[in-house]
Amino acid sequence: MQGALEEGYLRASNRPDVEFALMWANHDWFDLHPAKLTAPPHLQYPGEVTASTFDKLTTHIVKNYFSQASYLKVDGGPYFSIYELYRFVLGMGSVEKAAAALQQFRDKVKAAGFRDLHLNAVTWGVQLLPGQTEVTDLKDLLARLNVDSTTSYVWIHHAQLAKFPASEYQDLASAYEVYRATASAKLGRPYYPNVSMGWDSSPRACQSDIYTQSSYPFMPVVQGNTPQRFGDALRSAKQFLDDSPDLKTKLLTVNSWNEWTEGSYLEPDTEHGYAYLEQIHAVFGKKA
Repeated sequence: MQGALEEGYLRASNRPDVEFALMWANHDWFDLHPAKLTAPPHLQYPGEVTASTFDKLTTHIVKNYFSQASYLKVDGGPYFSIYELYRFVLGMGSVEKAAAALQQFRDKVKAAGFRDLHLNAVTWGVQLLPGQTEVTDLKDLLARLNVDSTTSYVWIHHAQLAKFPASEYQDLASAYEVYRATASAKLGRPYYPNVSMGWDSSPRACQSDIYTQSSYPFMPVVQGNTPQRFGDALRSAKQFLDDSPDLKTKLLTVNSWNEWTEGSYLEPDTEHGYAYLEQIHAVFGKKA
């Protein structure tokens, strides 16, 4: 997984003012190209790792990524996010062992000269992809693992798509904002907001199957998502950040750069050009 970062981004970018950080996609990888309506998908690669593998992984991260001048730091600590905490705990064998592994990670970071690690967790409890399990007491888990902050990856982790075959972008945005308003209080940790630019997982479905509402990816798509409405969502997120005094560093997770087969991507295309990226610049770009 490190190829695109090490051979691509880090070789191409030498600008210390453009920061980067890691969100570890530690979920199970399933063969979903295409996904059949009635047949379970094939597991390509498990997301669980052993304590030994995590030790090697974190040593590599501290040495090769945190050492970069452009690596993002929150209050002096390198920011590192884990996509699926429950999967990580399963690999370690228990919450206690997972906490010990994360403490060892922190010790490495401090030994490298940093104040501490800033550990972020993507928090969600909606089961969408095969094999994922809802955590029943997430606040307690975050405390036991000594997580510093939380965020979200995509709106549909917290807001139901109310209508099949298509739900409205504005309805999804409003439902997510209800979750966002109380996330920090309910999770007991600072919460960094998320903005999604759309959702359409139908490209991952077998195109000869009937497209009926079922498990992922046979689910509603989002319609009415335009660059302008995406911009409105960005402004709402910015206002949330500005109104959150517990967030010393203002961070926003955007879904996504290249989730083409889930209909949520920022990369320019032939329909909208650079319009979605231009909305980010209009709301968060440096003013002349």
